[in-house]
Amino acid sequence: MAKTKKLSKSQYEMLAAFRYALRQFHHFSEEAAHAASITPQQHQALLAIKGFPGRDCVTVGELAERLQLRHHSVVGLIDRLVLEKLVARAPSAQDRRQVFVQLTRCGENVLEKLSSAHTEQLKRMGPELILRLEQLTGVDE
Repeated sequence: MAKTKKLSKSQYEMLAAFRYALRQFHHFSEEAAHAASITPQQHQALLAIKGFPGRDCVTVGELAERLQLRHHSVVGLIDRLVLEKLVARAPSAQDRRQVFVQLTRCGENVLEKLSSAHTEQLKRMGPELILRLEQLTGVDE
């Protein structure tokens, strides 16, 4: 096991400030999701589907990896999203055992509103987050 380097008081302060800024953004994100009548996890799933590299749909396994959740937990999440008409399942044309999940028009609309609000919040908070990250990683040193 590698020996850890003792942190200084100022390093703890910088780490705490960075975590606080992240928590502020996370809190904003949670509140925005609830205001859109979805859970933060549902918002994250919609974003992971829409933001998947190279296509606008994902397999259950890919979504589980992106969300860092177990396969069966993601199946339940998808079931709830289907009930809310935010996503739809579509069988793969190449492999009938494989199912893709994609956003519905309603899901696209919800995600667009949330993503716009998040982008604006990041514009406001971005400089603070960047400053704190630079302090932590020693970019300014």
